[in-house]
Amino acid sequence: MSGNVMAQTKMTPAKIDALKTELTKEIEANKKFSQEMVDMVFSFGELGFQETETSKYLTDILKKNGFTIEMGIAGMPTAWTAKWGSGKPVIAIGSDIDCIPKASQKPGVSYHDPIVEGAPGHGEGHNSGQPLNITAVLALKKVMEREKIPGTIMLWPGVAEEQLGSKAYYIRDGFFKDVDACIFTHVASNLGTAYGDPGMVGMISVKFSFEGQAAHAGGAPWRGKSALDAVELMNVGWNYHREHMEPSQRSHYVITDGGDQPNVVPSKAAVWYYFRERTYPKIMDMYKDGLRIAEGAAKMTDTKMTYEVLGSAWPGHFNQPIAEAAYENIKAVGLPKWSEEDQILAKAAQKEVNSPIAEGSGLSTTLSPLGKPTAVPSGFSGGSDDIADISWNVPTIVLGYPSNIPGLPGHHWADAIAMATPIAHKGVTAGAKAEAMTLLDLFVKPEILKNAWTYFKDVQTKDTKYIPLVSATDKPAIYLNKRIMEEFRPQMKKFYYDPSKYATYMEQLGIKYPTVRDVKTPNVGK
Repeated sequence: MSGNVMAQTKMTPAKIDALKTELTKEIEANKKFSQEMVDMVFSFGELGFQETETSKYLTDILKKNGFTIEMGIAGMPTAWTAKWGSGKPVIAIGSDIDCIPKASQKPGVSYHDPIVEGAPGHGEGHNSGQPLNITAVLALKKVMEREKIPGTIMLWPGVAEEQLGSKAYYIRDGFFKDVDACIFTHVASNLGTAYGDPGMVGMISVKFSFEGQAAHAGGAPWRGKSALDAVELMNVGWNYHREHMEPSQRSHYVITDGGDQPNVVPSKAAVWYYFRERTYPKIMDMYKDGLRIAEGAAKMTDTKMTYEVLGSAWPGHFNQPIAEAAYENIKAVGLPKWSEEDQILAKAAQKEVNSPIAEGSGLSTTLSPLGKPTAVPSGFSGGSDDIADISWNVPTIVLGYPSNIPGLPGHHWADAIAMATPIAHKGVTAGAKAEAMTLLDLFVKPEILKNAWTYFKDVQTKDTKYIPLVSATDKPAIYLNKRIMEEFRPQMKKFYYDPSKYATYMEQLGIKYPTVRDVKTPNVGK
C-alpha cells in the first residue's frame, strides 16, 4: 500500500472542507435526478439474476457520464463493473439491485395494496442503493476532474443478494484483486456505519436433487422409486438433527420440486437449504452434515442424489479506520428533516404490521452512534449478506442510509411502502452526501487507506484467513427466478415509471401521499 498512498493527492483541511461543501450542494441540487432513479428501479421490481431492466438502465446512465462498462462479469448476465479515472487508489462502490418475491406494493400506501397481485417487489429497498451511489460518484467525478485528483472509481452491483449468489464469485474471479477499499451502501432506517464483527452469520445455500423411477402410483407403486420420499426423509432427518446442533445455527428449506401429479411416483424432486452459522468451520460442518443426511435419504429410497451450491456468504467484518472517517461525515450530514406526511405514513405502517418498536415512534430523528464490536451472545444468530466475502478481501464498510421505516418485518411487502416516497428520496440524498464526502477522504487523505490496510492485516485477518465457500468449479445459479419473472414481467411492464410524463412514481400510480387505512371502513384508504 505504501506506493499507492504516496501517489495520492494531499490537500489542506480547509480545501477538503470546501470541496465537501461543494459536493453536498451538488448532490442537493441533483435530488430530482436521484428521485427518478429510485422510482424507476422500484418500478422494475426484478428478482435475483433477472435484473435485466435495472442493469441496463443504470449502466446506460453511467456510460453517458463517461464510465467504461464491462457487462456479464463472473458469468452473470446482469452483473457489471463501471469504471472511471486511472491509477491508484481504486475505490469500489457497490449496492444490491434485486428484490423480494410476492412483495409488490404501492408506494405511499400504509396497508397491503399490490401493484400486481403476487408479483415481486422491492420489499427490502434495494432499488435505492445504486441511485445513491451514482448520485455520489457523479458529484465526486466533477471535483476529481477539475482538481486533477488521481484514482479510479469502480461501481458494481450486488446481483441476487437475496440468494447470496454473486459476491463470492466476484472475489473468486479476481474483480477485486486491485481494489484498495470498498464502500457498500444498504438501505436502513437511520444513517450510520460500523466496524468489526457486527454479529452477522455466514451461510451456504445448497440444492439437493434426487432422481428415482416413475411408476403408476395406483396401479404399480412397487415399481417406482420416489424422489419425493427422499426429499421428505432428508427433511425429517435434518429436523431430528436440529436438537443436537448449537443454538447459533439457523437452517431453513423449501421444496422446489415435489413431483408432477399424485398418480405418478415422482421420479425427480429437489429441496433447497440455507445453512447458517457464525464461523467458517461451523458452516462447513453443517454443510457436511446436510450432505450425509441427503446421502442417507438416497440410500433409504434407492434414488440418486446430486447437489449444487447456489450461493454463499462469510460472516462479516468491517474496517475501523474507514468507518471512523465515514462517521465524521455522517455527523456532518445528519438525518433528513421528515415532514408530517412522512411521519404519518411511517406510524401507520408500523401499526399495520404490529411493529415491536414503541408505538407511534415513526421515523428516526436521532442519529445512530458509530457501531462498534460487542460481545455476541451465545446462541445469537441472524441474517447474512455476501458483502462479507468482499470485506475479508478488501477493507470494506457498509453505509446504511435512512430510506425505510423502522420496525418492519424485513423481506416483506411492508418494507416496500416507503421505497418510492419522499422518505426514500430524502434518505438517498443524505446517504449520497455522506458517501461522496467519505470517498473524497479516501482519495485525498493517504493516511486513511494506510491505516485501513494496517487494521485489515494486523487485526481482522491476523488469525482468521478467508477460505472461499464456493469452489473453482461452482457456477452462479443464473437460472433462478427466471420462470417467475417470465410470468410477471409482462404485467409489471405496464407499470414501469415514465419520468417524462410524471414527476414521481406515486403520481403515475395516482396515489395521494400518504394513504393510510380508514379505520371506519376496513381496507379503504384515506
